[in-house]
Amino acid sequence: MSRPMGAWRHHQEHRGRMWAASPAFRRQLFLLRLLSPPFVLVPGGGGCSSSSSSSSSSGYLRAHAMAASASAGPVYEADAEAVVRRITPPLDPAQHKGQAGKIAVIGGCREYTGAPYFAAISALKIGADLSHVFCTRDAATVIKSYSPELIVHPILEESYSVSDGERETISSKILIEVAKWMERFDCIVVGPGLGRDSFLLDCVSNIIRHARKANIPTVVDGDGLFLITNNLSLVEHNSLAILTPNVYEYKRLVQKVLNCEVNEENASEQLIALCQNIGGITIMRKGKADLISDGKTVTQVSTFGSPRRCGGQGDILSGSVAVFSSWAQHFLLSNEHPTEKSANPMMLGCIAGSLLLRKAASLAFEKNKRSTVTTDIIEFLGKSLEEICPADH
Repeated sequence: MSRPMGAWRHHQEHRGRMWAASPAFRRQLFLLRLLSPPFVLVPGGGGCSSSSSSSSSSGYLRAHAMAASASAGPVYEADAEAVVRRITPPLDPAQHKGQAGKIAVIGGCREYTGAPYFAAISALKIGADLSHVFCTRDAATVIKSYSPELIVHPILEESYSVSDGERETISSKILIEVAKWMERFDCIVVGPGLGRDSFLLDCVSNIIRHARKANIPTVVDGDGLFLITNNLSLVEHNSLAILTPNVYEYKRLVQKVLNCEVNEENASEQLIALCQNIGGITIMRKGKADLISDGKTVTQVSTFGSPRRCGGQGDILSGSVAVFSSWAQHFLLSNEHPTEKSANPMMLGCIAGSLLLRKAASLAFEKNKRSTVTTDIIEFLGKSLEEICPADH
């Protein structure tokens, strides 16, 4: 018996909505728009609106325009709260699991199990629906014991467990296993707790290349930056790549790419030159104020966080940036206007991630003072986002 026309049309519309919501569709559409006339982020249509969102968005636009006109000149403060309000999606009961973001962390070895956990659980605490960790077998059981919320894949290997004759075969098996999942992810984080084992780094290099071919946004932090610094071709000319170096990692990048020392007097010019020389990637230089550039503009987030410098805050940041970058990409694709000019979702993700970590660190320090540790900060991520972007709006 043939299906009634109304039911058929409803079925086709449902299939269309499901495809439009898929990560693969959003990535393809975003890359197509990179080739189209640029557009700007304008007030109206944000996922989390409030009575002050329009004025806040206008403030963000002024800061962004000033930075653009200054080019390699002064650095301007981003209206980070406005960015968070614009790109954070609403809590819609009609959505299904996964539509608010699926994040993967590539990292975790027998020495380092906390870092990948911090990055992955932070993504969930901010609002991603699913968070995966791809780690070594030695790290998997430990990471699973931290939280049942994470999906842990014990597939990576280190040199000590692989003979010379097995390397090529095992490396190929690892890539095949990761590739089965890759298209499902909105963003991946490479580096937390990765370590510097040569075989493991070679396997992760293949994963980065595969993610690039699949147009998956990639945040690189921790030991991932050690890998990138020694093999810049992994991220060169990749507009979906974000590097989040600390002061020492940034110094090594500048020495490697620009063949000079860090110049604090011309920090914005040097950051732009660094981004341009690696081919227009986005870099967040972490510090007292986080400087963010894609080789075109420089903006900063200097909201005070915490004087407590416990280890692991960079891992929180990488997970946060991954979620917000995927949200920003989806927001820009969903809010096209003929007169709009381009805004880089990787830049917006960095701005939002930086602010949220700083607010959460401030709240955690207010409560715990000198005893503040990374898990305390993670527990305040939700409250920090709620204060900027209430869930019931």
